[in-house]
Amino acid sequence: MPEKSNFEKLLEAGKFTVTAEIGPPMSASVSNVRKKAQGLKGYVDAVYITDNQTAMVRMSSIAAAKLVAEEGVEPVVQMTCRDRNRIALQSDLLGAYALGLKNLLVLSGDHQSFGNHPGAKNVYDVDSTQLIHALTRLQNDGEFMGGSPCKIKPRFFIGGAGHPFADPQELQMIRLKKKIESGARFITTQAIYDIDKFKQWMHLVRSQDLHKKAYIQAGICVNKTLKSLQMTQLVAGMDVPDYLINRMEQAQDKQAEGVEIALDLLRQIMDIEGVSGIHIMAIGWEDIVPTIVEGLGVLPRPGSDGSEID
Repeated sequence: MPEKSNFEKLLEAGKFTVTAEIGPPMSASVSNVRKKAQGLKGYVDAVYITDNQTAMVRMSSIAAAKLVAEEGVEPVVQMTCRDRNRIALQSDLLGAYALGLKNLLVLSGDHQSFGNHPGAKNVYDVDSTQLIHALTRLQNDGEFMGGSPCKIKPRFFIGGAGHPFADPQELQMIRLKKKIESGARFITTQAIYDIDKFKQWMHLVRSQDLHKKAYIQAGICVNKTLKSLQMTQLVAGMDVPDYLINRMEQAQDKQAEGVEIALDLLRQIMDIEGVSGIHIMAIGWEDIVPTIVEGLGVLPRPGSDGSEID
């Protein structure tokens, strides 16, 4: 069996994981990616590398993930279904595995109308659940989606997205269960702002034992400005309580308040039964992640000193 990723080993060992996110640059800048990776080293267990987030053209998530790995930081490759058909998806992922990239988060992807190429054709040949199923079949049975054999099978640690605040909740739970049944080993949620609603969602997750079948990574977004928080409140499927908007409005130092809000939410999330880790999304503000991790008191990270994970 191929060696498991450090991220997978940590979760299997019952360690509470801390991950962050790097958005590749809208250029071919190698130094940009390396600098962000260096700033996160030792503070997180893995770093998600976004795939043309918000449908903006950026450096390939696979290429950026390889650069991050070269800096000694374990990457999680994000792969969206928006831009590729099943041939390109399978081809890119074989390439990712050949480069030593073992962690994968499968997403549908933001609609192209949000990005800088609104006239582009979306693909969505398969959706995220179908791709998770196809990859599970590929690595278990060595069979591509078209039925032909794959001689050297990849072995990814596969994840999917969870949507605690999207309606209708019953449909979202069905979709979550399908992703897990299709082979998702971890689930990373949308950014959480409403703790009470997230607790209700986690109650439903626990009632179906889904937290025992996949590791739940609770997502949190760090907002740098009042405007960013207000914009988030308008996004479909998100739920930002008014009291958080009021906190930011009244704060003299918006950036400091954004950090305090993130810390307050994270401390509450970490106490919820069934949550296996936290995922910090500091979009365009990656250098604030060490401050947040230090504030949570979760250092040092297990295995960061090179020791074996128990």
